[in-house]
Amino acid sequence: MPRRERWTRRRRAHVPARGRWWIRRSRGGGQGHERGGRGAASRLVRSVLHLLILPAIAAPLAAQQQGQQQQAASAPAVAADAPHPGDVIRLRVWREPDLSGEFPVNEDGIVVLPRLGPVDVTRVSADALEQRLIREYSRYLNHAAIELTLLRRVQILGAVRSPGIYPLDPTMTIADAIAIAGGPAPHGHPNKVELIRGGEKLDIQLAREARIADSPIRSGDQLYVPERSWFYRNSGIVSAAITASVSLIIAVLYR
Repeated sequence: MPRRERWTRRRRAHVPARGRWWIRRSRGGGQGHERGGRGAASRLVRSVLHLLILPAIAAPLAAQQQGQQQQAASAPAVAADAPHPGDVIRLRVWREPDLSGEFPVNEDGIVVLPRLGPVDVTRVSADALEQRLIREYSRYLNHAAIELTLLRRVQILGAVRSPGIYPLDPTMTIADAIAIAGGPAPHGHPNKVELIRGGEKLDIQLAREARIADSPIRSGDQLYVPERSWFYRNSGIVSAAITASVSLIIAVLYR
């Protein structure tokens, strides 16, 4: 064995384990630098792709959102007294009984009127709708005179004499509405009316003198008249029982 090779082996034998590890690591350093360069290049490519792809995705979404906002802003406002599904339009055409009557508004906001056919009555006030119908009927009538009234279709239940569904004029009061249903029954509460919507009682105090137009009542609601309290409904029996009890006590004490 040559002298130089024997000397190299002898030198390696005296190198500590930690030093041999450093030698191996230094020998593989070139390969590690190569892998690190590839990783940096791949990260750079991903960053460039993100910069190119994200704007392409975000731009259509932003345009769609902006279009929806513009559409909502440009939509016409609904008038406070505009007809709603379930309402009834009472139409009176002077000297034309065939064109007059009460016509319900369906769930799509459409009412079918004589000669005019389906008419969209949403997003327009009662006065504007009346003027529109005057123009439409002027094509068939000379000097068309029209009176239009919006009625709310409400169910009146509870302790009333004639429960049922009634079209209510918004100018009426709640007391007038109860009177249409025959008024409170003998066991009905004379000064209390509850508002029910969708099967649930609303926590709202309804004054009997309030107008329908000024109240939260709308078509499809229920006006419920509750019964009087048990004590009030049986006051005669209670009074007789108290009187009899007092008489019996007095008779026992003075015997």
